Amino acid sequence: MIEVVFRNLISNAIKFTPKQGTISVDTTEKENLYLFSVTDNGVGIKEAHIDKLFRIDSTYSSLGTNNERGTGLGLILCKDFIDYHKGKIWVESKHNVGSKFYVSIPKSYH
Repeated sequence: MIEVVFRNLISNAIKFTPKQGTISVDTTEKENLYLFSVTDNGVGIKEAHIDKLFRIDSTYSSLGTNNERGTGLGLILCKDFIDYHKGKIWVESKHNVGSKFYVSIPKSYH
């Protein structure tokens, strides 16, 4: 499940970042959890849409930099998988600047 989450986050970063853009994946081990992030300098997300990303009742989808289409369900599935592992997923994003998606998983789960 965790592999699917990272595959989706990295795939999204690629989809929404122009060809000469930058994508990074980072990990940090904290006392009680593992913290992961996927950062891009792509198109970003307007603040009005951020709350919709992880909710099934208000799905949000936009076109990628090469007009790729999505269903808007990938991040909802990611949230379900992370919730199952007692973790958290969230995003910081600025439109036309980029996004940083975070995933935390408690060490006590594994």
